[in-house]
Amino acid sequence: MTVLPGSGGQGPLTAAQRLRQGANLVNGTTLLGLAVAVAARTDLAKGPRGLLIAGGYRWRLPFAGAFALGNVVLCRSTAGELLARRELLRHEERHCSQYAWCLGVPFLPLYLLAAGWSVLRTGNPGTANVFERHAGLAAGGYPAKGSLRHGSAPHEVRDPRLWGRRRRRTP
Repeated sequence: MTVLPGSGGQGPLTAAQRLRQGANLVNGTTLLGLAVAVAARTDLAKGPRGLLIAGGYRWRLPFAGAFALGNVVLCRSTAGELLARRELLRHEERHCSQYAWCLGVPFLPLYLLAAGWSVLRTGNPGTANVFERHAGLAAGGYPAKGSLRHGSAPHEVRDPRLWGRRRRRTP
């Protein structure tokens, strides 16, 4: 595992960061994240605030450019590129905290239910998803609440064209 320059990984963790790190270790989601990172042959790096960054994720699912499993943030870019996108990293860090709040693995079905509800209400998995709203819609690449059901343009993190849904054409 590498420590990237400027990752902020050198400083001491706050009590809340240590609590999140410990909770996600105990609830097994960080170990799950590490297992996926190793199986997907990603490059692991120590990130800021107790996070581990797994760069170069190439599996087909999920479609996201970055996602969290416990305190592991897996991304399609390199770890250095993710570190340069501070807002996206903060967004994924908030998901790391959500794993701890949901006691680990229960976060996954709860998130999928929230994403399904959001698709039904807005046409995309993020806008009405309580987890994405608390993590920050814009930082995660989602349109803001009140956007049109099928959105106006694809966004860089979660591309609606990959969801398997047909877009309606307007006359």
